[in-house]
Amino acid sequence: MLTQKNKPAKRGRPRGRTATGETARQRLYRAAIGLIQERGYEGATLRDVAARVGVSPALLYRYFPNKRAVVLAFYDELSETFERRAAALAPGGKWRDRFAVALDLSFEILGPHRVVLRALAPIMIGDPDEGVLAPETAFSRVRVMNVFERVVTEASDAPKTLAPALGRVLYLAHLGLILWWLLDRSPNQRATRGLVALVRQMLPSAALALRLRAVRGFVQSADALFQAGLLDASAR
Repeated sequence: MLTQKNKPAKRGRPRGRTATGETARQRLYRAAIGLIQERGYEGATLRDVAARVGVSPALLYRYFPNKRAVVLAFYDELSETFERRAAALAPGGKWRDRFAVALDLSFEILGPHRVVLRALAPIMIGDPDEGVLAPETAFSRVRVMNVFERVVTEASDAPKTLAPALGRVLYLAHLGLILWWLLDRSPNQRATRGLVALVRQMLPSAALALRLRAVRGFVQSADALFQAGLLDASAR
């Protein structure tokens, strides 16, 4: 049981931050993201961000002590936007249709940030502290994963006992599609659109296949391996 001393700190605006301070933080944050987009993660420095905005490095470090803080703020912004907009998805409907809506929403939110996300791709995939599956980024992962779990659990055809596991497997599939999209070199990411269309075509068959015990067992096993191999305890 959590006590007052060990309750996790809430994310969001720190206590005592003024509107003026929040405006300054947003200005610095946008400048940092812009610099990462231009130069890549390794090429962007906080001192260059401070110079671009015209403030002292000390003021920048007050809000972002390192580049990791910028990346975490970026994850926070994107996952909060996805969670908030996905809340409009009312209960009901088939899980496959709800998954398609959530997938489209994810691409819609991430689309304007593709260049930045490509610049961060090595960090997102391989960094033990800042990657999308790192303990430090669990807050963002939980938000998005919970949406995909709700996509299934609140569907009219949610498979009994299997719904949360299926939601997590769909979340993992969604991550795979996002990675494909980031690596896609086809004109205007035409190959990604083709892959997403193929996934949509397969979803009705996947829904039917869940009636088979072997397929249900596969989903449960995939979910167990996902949790054991890629999720830290704070995200379960």
